[in-house]
Parts: sequence; structure tokens; C-alpha cells
Amino acid sequence: MSAGPAVDPRGPRFAAILTTIVLAIVLITQWWPLLAAQAVVFAIGAFIGLKPAPYSLIYRYLVAPRLGPATEREDAAPLRFAQAVGLVFAVVGTIGFAAGLTALGFVATAFALFAAFLNAAFDFCLGCEMYLLIKRFSPSPRAS
Repeated sequence: MSAGPAVDPRGPRFAAILTTIVLAIVLITQWWPLLAAQAVVFAIGAFIGLKPAPYSLIYRYLVAPRLGPATEREDAAPLRFAQAVGLVFAVVGTIGFAAGLTALGFVATAFALFAAFLNAAFDFCLGCEMYLLIKRFSPSPRAS
């Protein structure tokens, strides 16, 4: 049973590559407006949906047409949860850098970068795995 619409798994991996690049630039430059822009990208993916998210649009219109059709699909719910987790770290990082709390900005951004890199390089979505663990250990509505 699916908890959300199914997506081409190559799209989120492409988004993770772009996110990795953006977050690496933020760590090097400590330029918080770029991190704030990434937070907006995460917010769109988490709360509005993956389909209208900026990196999804780039994938759908510029990358996917050059690839063959997707041979598999994956549930969007874990991916949206991962976007929400990324949003939290991006917001904390933005606040840290903007407020002059460089260590906070650096650590929060590094955590987000680590998760994005795992997905980009190894196709391991840390936020998705967190989602599945939470679902597994949450009481089901039928149990109450």
C-alpha cells in the first residue's frame, strides 16, 4: 500500500546531487542567502510536493527526456519527509550563519550535506530510512 504518489527514483537522486553541490558551496563560502534558497527548495518539496520542487522541474524537463523511461517507481512520502528534515537543518544553518553563530551554521549545513551526499553518491536516503523507521515503530491506527 502506497502512502503517496510514486516517483521516478532517478529524480530525487539528481536533486541530491544538486543539493550536495549547493551545500558544499555554502560550507566553503558561508553565504547564508544560498542556504536560505536551499531551505526554500526543501520547503517546496516537503510541503507542496516533489513535482513542483525546483530540482524536480529541472530533472523532468532537462534530464529525464534524455533518459529511458523509468523501470521502477518509489513512494514520495519518505522523500517528502527527507525534504522536511533537510529543511530543518537548512533553517538552523541559515540562522546560524546569519546571526554570526558560524559553528552552528557550519554544523547544521554539514549534517545536511552529509545526508545529501549519501543519497547522491550511494543512493542511500537517510531521511527516507528515518521515515521508514518511524513508521515501523509508530502504533498503527488499527491498534488503538
